[in-house]
Amino acid sequence: MLKLDKKVTFNLTYKPFGERSILIEWPAVIDETVLQDIIRFKDAIHDFNVKSIVEVKNTYNSLLINYDLVCRNFENEVNLLKKIYKSSDLEHDIVSKLWTIPVCYDPVFGIDLDAISIEKKLSKEAIIKHHSEAVYTVYFIGFLPGFLYLGGLDKSLHIPRKSTPRLQIEKGAVAIGGQQTGVYPNVSPGGWNIIGNTPVAFFNPKLELPCFAKAGDKIVFKPVSLKEHNKIKMLVDAGVYQLENELVND
Repeated sequence: MLKLDKKVTFNLTYKPFGERSILIEWPAVIDETVLQDIIRFKDAIHDFNVKSIVEVKNTYNSLLINYDLVCRNFENEVNLLKKIYKSSDLEHDIVSKLWTIPVCYDPVFGIDLDAISIEKKLSKEAIIKHHSEAVYTVYFIGFLPGFLYLGGLDKSLHIPRKSTPRLQIEKGAVAIGGQQTGVYPNVSPGGWNIIGNTPVAFFNPKLELPCFAKAGDKIVFKPVSLKEHNKIKMLVDAGVYQLENELVND
């Protein structure tokens, strides 16, 4: 169980977002205190069970509330949201998991390791060490189904996205861009720097929960050899691989 920090007062803004949505915004920073407040508010909205709300999505510093019909009285809807926010449980606990993701940093997958090594003046071994020793926080899922936006990348690995994105990134590619790291859940275009690959499936539409992780969860990357990667991939493809995870108490 993740124990949320004592509530911090934020000056939230509420804006119409099209005819059927309201956008709520926090300070524009990547910060775990903000994330915790967003999760608490999001859970409170779900618990309040407002019939007209059909979906609630979060990003680093916002919640998007989607309604089934046009919001004809914006002020009334905002007043209700403010009431929910104010009354939300300060001692609210959420279930949070730590997921261990096997990653192969072999040059066959880490196609940008050499360039990063030169630019950051770090050995490839140091890059892998810094990347695999951190504990990352899942802030939200976006860009692609199953693409986790992860905060917590070591400052020594902060590097701009590529000026010219690749047209095709391999499924499972582990990448870094800006202050973030992530995994491409499927083949797609992409502009982040590729440092490895995981055989783990991050999105499966056939499952009740298509993506195993959610906002507030933690991720660690465990280096594996190319041989181990291939073995795990066979288990994943056969549908028998058990992804390591445990409950965490932050």
